[in-house]
Amino acid sequence: LKTHISLIDPISQITLKKLNLPPIQKAVRQIHFPDNLNQALVAQKRFAFEEMFLMQLKSLQIKSAWQKEKAAKINFDENLVKKFVAGLPFKLTDAQRKASFQILKDLEKDRPMNRLLNGDVGSGKTIVAAIASLQTVNAGYQVAIMAPTEILARQHFNNFCKLFEKCNIKVGLVTSNYKEANYELRIKKKEKNIKIHNSLLLFIIHNSNIVIGTHALIQKDIKFKNLALVIVDEQHRFGVTQRAALQQAVESAFSPHRSVLVPHLLSMTATPIPRTLALAFFGNLDLSILDEMPKGRKKIITEIIDPLHRQKTYEFIKNEIKNGRQAFVILPLVEESKILTEVKAAVQEHKRLSDKIFPDLKLGLLHGRLKSSEKEKVMKEFNDKKINILVATPVVEVGIDIPNATVMLIEDADRFGLSQLHQFRGRVGRGEHQSYCFLFTSRDGKSSVSTKRLKALEETNDGFKIAEKDLELRGPGEFFGTRQSGIPDIAMENLANVKLIQIAREEAQNILKVDSQLKKHPLLADALQKFSEKIHLE
Repeated sequence: LKTHISLIDPISQITLKKLNLPPIQKAVRQIHFPDNLNQALVAQKRFAFEEMFLMQLKSLQIKSAWQKEKAAKINFDENLVKKFVAGLPFKLTDAQRKASFQILKDLEKDRPMNRLLNGDVGSGKTIVAAIASLQTVNAGYQVAIMAPTEILARQHFNNFCKLFEKCNIKVGLVTSNYKEANYELRIKKKEKNIKIHNSLLLFIIHNSNIVIGTHALIQKDIKFKNLALVIVDEQHRFGVTQRAALQQAVESAFSPHRSVLVPHLLSMTATPIPRTLALAFFGNLDLSILDEMPKGRKKIITEIIDPLHRQKTYEFIKNEIKNGRQAFVILPLVEESKILTEVKAAVQEHKRLSDKIFPDLKLGLLHGRLKSSEKEKVMKEFNDKKINILVATPVVEVGIDIPNATVMLIEDADRFGLSQLHQFRGRVGRGEHQSYCFLFTSRDGKSSVSTKRLKALEETNDGFKIAEKDLELRGPGEFFGTRQSGIPDIAMENLANVKLIQIAREEAQNILKVDSQLKKHPLLADALQKFSEKIHLE
């Protein structure tokens, strides 16, 4: 370890002294050969600060660059919004009102909005997105809405068509398999199939006020007429490279010439993000939070089921179906390499339940290997109440809305994270009827550690509290479901340290205030460059 003497410290002596942190040489020595436990902890804190500091610098630089762009100013038409809200069949929650107002005020600025709408399951993100879309369309601009799956894109399409039924707003749907609109598509029938496909796509893009789609919307050859707002739903479900492409697409594909205005960007997620993670990972985004459920929504009754009571639970489901309700049965996801095993298990469980448990009922099957058209058919039959019980792998985690479904049964619940289980639970309880979530575990008894962890779901329906618990129990790498963020382990371990994050952010702000390009801090600029190459921030 003799080489530690030549290590170059990217953090200035002034900052280290101010925060009472050791220089890099001492920290390296103490982390490997500590004089005592306290010295080792201080050294660890120093490296955690460094990683967090670089993360905040990068985040603030992204925000600063974004704010230098120009966007369309969309004036807030209070009467238009009030009239639309008054015509809704339900009352907005205070959280929805606040979030809508924040977004509408952002749209009035001549620099592009970059806001994350972070909502709990079923907290009503769609209506907030609809209000922002209405305002944008009314000002003469287009809106693009992107969803991670065709099922979710189609659901948004159906919802928006319904919401804007009386508004004379043209809504189009563009995915790999679907090209539809709520108005007449005038395409010459003589053209060959591939040409019809492309003509339809371009016709919808050019003639719709609101275009809803999957990542099919960010193809290179797609150019919008006058796009002013891009809404990305379930942003974390797009891969890292797709997310990077999204940000670039907003700037280039959606605005082909640099002189053209950059659209406002609203990202949405129904996975409640704990405050510490929001601060650390989404520092370059403004944040709106939906932490309130629509009035009159009944709390979902959640229960961990002892293996001995499995039959009793099946009888309960039969009774619910006899009363006209529907149910979900969720099977655990297996590793990618064993995807065929998962499909086989789903098919076998579907057969077992159909033959032995619910022989008199109609059961549907949904798994990741079905073609889009097959998934669509199953979902339509479930929605039309032709299917009583839907057996599915975790493809139903987000977005699917079946108000008549009142039972969610999850097999091997201890193999899922709490936040993911909360997402599944959110698929029921969307109608007027009392709903239930039953957790079957792969271990016997209620005493095992993993079963005790599930108690958090029995105790609360608050997604933000569950997310905090999940973060505490599984750590941030696992919390995100994948280690694709590239954030170093030492920073990951300290993500729950709000104070450290805030200090790192303040220090980053102070430096960028006097030296935005880090020209006076070449060592820091170099460290930031290397750091940027290995991590992916939004």
